[in-house]
Amino acid sequence: MVNYVLFETASGYALFERVQSEEIGAKLEEVQKTVLDLARFGKMIKLKSFAPFKSAAHALENANDVSEGVVNDHLKAFLEMNLPKPSKKVKVELGVSERNLAGSIKAVLGYDCQTNDMVQELVRGIRLHADKLLRQLKEGDLERAQLGLGHSYSRAKVKFNVNRSDNMIIQSIALLDQLDKDINTFSMRVREWYSWHFPELVKIVNDNYQYAKLACIIKNKSNLSEEHLESLEEVLDDESRSKQILDAARSSMGTDISDVDLINIENFAERVINLSDYRKKLHEYLVSKMNHVAPNLAVLIGEMVGARLISHAGSLTNLCKYPASTVQILGAEKALFRALKTKGNTPKYGLIYHSSFIGRAGAKNKGRISRFVANKCSIASRIDAFSDTPTTKFGEALKKQVEDRLAFYESGIAPSKNADTMKKVVMELSGEGDDADDEDIMEIDHSSAKKRPTTDEDEDESPRKKKKEKKAEKEEKKDKKDKKRDKEGKKEKVEKKEEKVEKKEKAEKKEKKKEKKSKE
Repeated sequence: MVNYVLFETASGYALFERVQSEEIGAKLEEVQKTVLDLARFGKMIKLKSFAPFKSAAHALENANDVSEGVVNDHLKAFLEMNLPKPSKKVKVELGVSERNLAGSIKAVLGYDCQTNDMVQELVRGIRLHADKLLRQLKEGDLERAQLGLGHSYSRAKVKFNVNRSDNMIIQSIALLDQLDKDINTFSMRVREWYSWHFPELVKIVNDNYQYAKLACIIKNKSNLSEEHLESLEEVLDDESRSKQILDAARSSMGTDISDVDLINIENFAERVINLSDYRKKLHEYLVSKMNHVAPNLAVLIGEMVGARLISHAGSLTNLCKYPASTVQILGAEKALFRALKTKGNTPKYGLIYHSSFIGRAGAKNKGRISRFVANKCSIASRIDAFSDTPTTKFGEALKKQVEDRLAFYESGIAPSKNADTMKKVVMELSGEGDDADDEDIMEIDHSSAKKRPTTDEDEDESPRKKKKEKKAEKEEKKDKKDKKRDKEGKKEKVEKKEEKVEKKEKAEKKEKKKEKKSKE
């Protein structure tokens, strides 16, 4: 039975003593309505002590500790001062709203803590009537303290967010995907718009970025002359195509356009060019960010695919928590649930499909290589998430393993083991393998392997091994005996059959002789 209730406010800690309350019929409507009435609820509990926080920073520190389930020194001193020491005669049970904090209080101070429905109901009532129950506070003090603490707590959570560098990757990859769609639609609009004036240019130039640049250079096709050839060659890097454009402009079937229309087309084409340039800069930023945050994952599977995996998981820490089987189908959730619903074949890969490894594998080996790549991606993400010094050595070694696996599927050359590969990289990073070449990282030197010295555990295991060997020998002997019996049984059966056949033949001969005699 709960004797005391701890209530955490934005102003400080409050300890209430439970005087009387209904525990058996706590879920009845009539009993629950008593919480809403201050006169009746005031008889159930009374304030024992209140310890205000010293400052806003002190309040923030205690709020962080409560959210993480840690007993602050201020809370510890407050409870030790106001709660009686538990003994056989006096049983003290403290009601706490936070389950993690209750476990910490029990571990640190030794008080039995409860977080059941009864405690939550009492805390609900205290929170409802906190202004009047806490008489030390003036009217409006609690609301102002809650507002200030809420702002500072949220600010601290955003400022000290572990995934703040991951968020930049997530936002930049999302913007890149959006820019790709927008640039594609805008460039198609430029092509369609300018084709009314110069329709032949579409067939000569396929690239959208080059087309927009040429539209700004050419403008009115009738003014295009040999003086413009140099500027055309700068964009196209091809003399023959620039001459082809000049010839097409002279015999073009397009309509004439006014200067105002050309200005609008030119402005829109410049926007498309600016967007394309910004897209290149954003891609460079994403590559540098990925090399800083997840270098091994970027080296293994590429910056774009790695960024999409981080974005889909939510953060690098979330991605490293996923098993390899989840990483394999990350991005193919719809196909997975559709397959489960229709009892069809589940997808073999999700976002990983965009990596070059799966495209290089044969049709039979696509599923196998995707499973292998997902395994290496989960290892690389864990190394990136938990390593103190970022390095690309592990990513390079893992990439070489995937290359070896692809070669194994084609030629049958056995790849190196993962444990040996990781050991080589660790040795190289520690400075012991500085003289080793990059090719030797993946090779295994079996000749240098030494047998470890025998220990007491090995001596204990040796009689067990002997027993197992004896059992195996007995089973082999039994199998041999059974085989011999089977052979002997088969021989007996064959002999019996032959005897029966001989008896039949003799009987038939006797009958024939009797028939002959009877005829004579």
